[in-house]
Amino acid sequence: MNPRSGLLVLEDGTSYRGETIGAGGTFFGEIVFNTSMTGFQEVLTDPSYRGQLVVMTPSHVGNYGGRVEEEESGRVQAAGILARDFPRTWSGAGGSFGIAELLEGAGVPGLSGFDTRSLVRKLRSGGVMRAGISTEIDDASRLGSLVRESPAMEGSALALTAGTAEAYACPAPPGLGRVHVAAIDYGMKKNLCRLLNAAGCDVTVFPAGASAGEILASKPDGIFLSNGPGDPAALEPCVETAKALIGSAPIFGVCLGHQILGRALGASTFKLKFGHRGGNHPVQDLDGNAIAITSQNHGFAVDPAGLPSGAHVSHVNLNDGTVEGFRDPGRRILAVQYHPEGAPGPHDARGLFAEFLGMMDS
Repeated sequence: MNPRSGLLVLEDGTSYRGETIGAGGTFFGEIVFNTSMTGFQEVLTDPSYRGQLVVMTPSHVGNYGGRVEEEESGRVQAAGILARDFPRTWSGAGGSFGIAELLEGAGVPGLSGFDTRSLVRKLRSGGVMRAGISTEIDDASRLGSLVRESPAMEGSALALTAGTAEAYACPAPPGLGRVHVAAIDYGMKKNLCRLLNAAGCDVTVFPAGASAGEILASKPDGIFLSNGPGDPAALEPCVETAKALIGSAPIFGVCLGHQILGRALGASTFKLKFGHRGGNHPVQDLDGNAIAITSQNHGFAVDPAGLPSGAHVSHVNLNDGTVEGFRDPGRRILAVQYHPEGAPGPHDARGLFAEFLGMMDS
């Protein structure tokens, strides 16, 4: 690891200097923070982080090694990662590579050696914003100007290209599959397919732009709407497809899929000040009177005021009271804002896969 000096500039002109690992160059994205203690590889390869510079709140990130089987997609998706320290060496059983190797191979930067606590406090008080990391530009004013010219997350339709371009099969292990699920891939994490398979689902994964006719032609017992990046308000074709699918089979949506279902039912979505990202977010299931510690990664939320009769808020975030899920028994819809598959994160919410299976069985 041979660190270079690097410059970080936020949209409001605030700047930090540190050391970089991984790729050199100039990189832009929405700067957000994640509170997970572990899981740097899963975070970096999660398609929901496409177009974002991710600040990790733990002091040391990358002190254990990564493994190919733990990636959540086929590539690093984040625009960059920032932490107080990237250890120069890593250890741990089963590791194959360190964070520097992962970043170098992906052409993505990592920035460390600066006060990340002050940066996170700034994002919490001022909200997330655009930012840039550069090993080439040393003038904060010049880099700041380029940051303000870079695309904003609002209005971005990143989910249309974050997932697969062609439909493919993701079957359950031999003898285990008993229902068929059609999954729409807006940037679907690999662990979602793994857990659907483990629950007894043979899965056919469709691109984000697939039509309702194409999806229903596969004769699904259930339909799954995945996570993904960007602004749900920019995905009107996906919303229209979801509208056409409602009522045809039980539907389970997570993260962006939850937001798309909310909009399909008539609700609006709005941008959160700094979002929810990490593996320690408390959520209350109002129907089951239970609390789950959940893994989350989202910057938008559903406004419950627009949900129709028959749909009700079923889950709320105990930190800020925002909607974390809704159920609509009549339309056979289950939707949650968080990640029941974890990766990284706790397993408290994995029972939702069994609930989805029960909806299909009934």
